[in-house]
Amino acid sequence: MQDWSKDYMFGYQFLNGCNPVMIKKCTEIPDKFPVTHEMVKGFLKRGVTLQEELKAGNIYIVDYEILEAVPTSSDLVFLTAPLCLLYKNRLDQIVPIAIQLSQTPGEKSPIFLPSDNEYDWMLAKMWVKSADFIVHQLVTHLLKTHLISEVFEVAMYRQLSKVHPVYKLLKPHVRFTIAINAAAREKLISENGIIIKISSLSANGMSEVIKKAMETLTYESLCFPETIEDRGMKDVPKYYYRDDGMMIWEAIHSFVSDVVEIYYESDETVKRDVEIQRFVKDVSFGMNNSDMFPESLKTREELVKYLTVVIFNTSAQHAAVNFGQFDWYGWIPNSPTTMRKPPPEQKGTVDMDYIMEGLPDLGRSSMALGTAWALSQFQKNELYLGMYPEMCFTEQPVKEAIKTFRKNLEEVTNTIKSRNKGLAIEYGYLSPDKIPNSVAI
Repeated sequence: MQDWSKDYMFGYQFLNGCNPVMIKKCTEIPDKFPVTHEMVKGFLKRGVTLQEELKAGNIYIVDYEILEAVPTSSDLVFLTAPLCLLYKNRLDQIVPIAIQLSQTPGEKSPIFLPSDNEYDWMLAKMWVKSADFIVHQLVTHLLKTHLISEVFEVAMYRQLSKVHPVYKLLKPHVRFTIAINAAAREKLISENGIIIKISSLSANGMSEVIKKAMETLTYESLCFPETIEDRGMKDVPKYYYRDDGMMIWEAIHSFVSDVVEIYYESDETVKRDVEIQRFVKDVSFGMNNSDMFPESLKTREELVKYLTVVIFNTSAQHAAVNFGQFDWYGWIPNSPTTMRKPPPEQKGTVDMDYIMEGLPDLGRSSMALGTAWALSQFQKNELYLGMYPEMCFTEQPVKEAIKTFRKNLEEVTNTIKSRNKGLAIEYGYLSPDKIPNSVAI
């Protein structure tokens, strides 16, 4: 609450907040966001041009184009599709240097800057965070963890027998997912659900956002190392989501590799496994995007990666984007769930009264707080990554593989705890002892 309005805290959240998957390295300023060197030269602390900073890899961008022209629930709430340019300063902080509140530049869509009056700049950042809240809830959280996990789960039950080793491997990672999604459909994303009540979206708007997101959903976009690489985020400092996520990905990959090698003596064995091939094909069908997902697996290596994708996204990725919700959404001005005043079309027209009238009202705010708190809670009998009390596997080599997996996860936990001791804000959402096995909240 003390630092929420500071630029460094705004930027920090794109790396380590609830939605750490939107930020990308910017190598060229898009035409729709005509930021010039003259506009931002006062914020580029290395004394070089914007073009040189772009070449050096110090400029980042967040683009909420997915929200353009999405219908709102009424004329009393508003939604924008903003763009935000960020800069890695000499303290290795990511700070905003330009914000445009629409996808169409022009006189009625000014580019807001840190040098503008404090209320203009504060409100521009609020608009970005409000857009981020919606994309986080519907795309990063709902679609890319909850709903895709259900596709894997349904295909598993339909195509794999209970004695199949992959069924045994995946079963703990789909525990309660269909049940929690049924509750979400009824209480969160229905026409009378909480998301519509607290946000600016109509039911049609919600469907439209998810539909747009499905068009770009690919198998590669669920592969953690590839997503980091694609966004140009391999080298940005203090990106703890990436650092911890890579350690978890590698631990899961190593464990899955050990298990696959026990049951599949060659690539040919994978090809001949009818149940696995049907499972993979069923998943591609269930994604409604079948050309973007593999329909068969030909090697042990492909099988290992595929199962790593399933386990990582149902456990670690969900934990990363779910359990910080009360931390980051518990202070409403930091991430307004809706805006009740239209975005300013000119600079210098905003004061604190305008901002207060534009923020969510008491009813929406209290409902948003309650929801964020409830979704951030662990269950009393939570089963965390590496915990397999049912012990579906009876073979000793697999039991040994599970022991090694637990040991590796313990090392990751200790590494994260040690790192966090030196941080002003700890990052613990991807600590293995805080990662439930499945999407169950």
